Amino acid sequence: MRMCGKGRTLLLGLVVWLVGAALPGAAVAQRVLHLTLDKAVEIAMRNSYDIKQLELGIQRRKAWLRAQQAGLKSRVYMQLWAPRINAVSEYKWNSLLHRDEIVRTNTRLWQAELSVRQPVIIFGYPTNGYLSLNYKTYRYWQKDGGAEVNYYNRYFVAFEQPLFQPNTLKNNIEHAEADLQEAELRYLEDRVRMIDNIADSYYRLFQMSYLDRIYGRRLQLLRDVQRAAEELASSDTTRRVDLIQVRVEIANTRDRIAQNRSDLRMAIADLKQRLRARLPDSVVVDPAVDLRPVQVTLDDAVDKGFKLNPRLRILALRRRQREIELENTKGWNAFRVNLEMTYGLEREDDRFGMLFHDLDKSYSVSANAYLPLWDWGQRKARIEARAISVKQADLMIEAKRHEIRSDVANAVTNLKEYQQRALNMQKNLEMARQIAAMNLERYRQRQISLQDMLQNVNQVETTEQNFLDAYLGYRRSLLKLMVVTYYDYEKNATLLDLFLHQE
Repeated sequence: MRMCGKGRTLLLGLVVWLVGAALPGAAVAQRVLHLTLDKAVEIAMRNSYDIKQLELGIQRRKAWLRAQQAGLKSRVYMQLWAPRINAVSEYKWNSLLHRDEIVRTNTRLWQAELSVRQPVIIFGYPTNGYLSLNYKTYRYWQKDGGAEVNYYNRYFVAFEQPLFQPNTLKNNIEHAEADLQEAELRYLEDRVRMIDNIADSYYRLFQMSYLDRIYGRRLQLLRDVQRAAEELASSDTTRRVDLIQVRVEIANTRDRIAQNRSDLRMAIADLKQRLRARLPDSVVVDPAVDLRPVQVTLDDAVDKGFKLNPRLRILALRRRQREIELENTKGWNAFRVNLEMTYGLEREDDRFGMLFHDLDKSYSVSANAYLPLWDWGQRKARIEARAISVKQADLMIEAKRHEIRSDVANAVTNLKEYQQRALNMQKNLEMARQIAAMNLERYRQRQISLQDMLQNVNQVETTEQNFLDAYLGYRRSLLKLMVVTYYDYEKNATLLDLFLHQE
């Protein structure tokens, strides 16, 4: 069946539209991503389940802290009995008969209590006491031969104050604040730990990418030697063996390049899997050298480690929490007094309309004391156990300070050594390249042999690899110093400030 011209045009347009719609997706899939350490860390942060768990933990602790802080504000509540019906028989003492007798009660109670309760706070300090405004009313019906109805109405102010007891309201808020701060510090600690872990894989990729450049420069230098050997062999047939030797070196160098690129592809695939990221197919690590001398003093680094390291601050928070637990334990089974006072107006009558007239004054005072006499040393043992836990926290803080001081000292020493070594090797590398250029010209002039020239080529490569080792040692030691001090000496900022700026 033949297709008309108009049908062919429509079919061709449909094919072009389908191809055009498919191209953008393919183009995006083949884009090139220049992977840096910051970019790798960003991807890891975005896809890490541990980071997401810590973020949810922070949100949960913030909610608990808001709940504890809400205890400092007024609370309004109402209690209702609508109704409470009693129609039961129970034993009661009859003082006239001097014996118990079974009495059947038949009552109906409708009662409502409305309270506005406010913690007592003096100069911003919660006292663990409460002041409340209250309203109480009820209707009481009882049947004893006949039916009798009573109404009751009361307005009163109540004050409650526990004495010689731990301030649970203040302690609970402080405990919740410390818990939130610990979660935020552990979040910071986990992010830095992730940077440290990702850096190992990234610097491995950096090393392979830089080796690819080293082998490429070696290959280019060997090609220059090959052209010089060809010129010498064209005029002197005895020098053809030089040309063969150079070609063998070139073949070996190409094989090393191929092997290194294969290892690089496998390392990139492994990093993608570790990051759990859908990275583009083409990933490039640019091995740019950034060698800027950093001035660090041991005392300043140790001071930053003590102030900024979250683990030390976490131990301090946990110590405070143990102090709070010790304070609460001291209040367990200890002497205490509960003081309660009320003052208000009330009225009781068998007519509901009379409840709001001729109100009578009402008040009450109650002091309830608890005096422990003997518990076989249980409270003392509890306090001793809590006090020992505080001493353990002190030891952990002291041990951590010693560890930080030692880690910082090693990091500063390594940084200075690798930094000076990298600077020296950078100068040596420039001299080695200049010597190679000079020897190449001398080889063209037949002043040195091919073996001397190849030895110089190997010397340049060895110098570049030594510089690479020194530079990677410098970067890793600088990263280690950042990890133990939580301070970026290149950017002159704390990691907490940098993370907050990124967020």
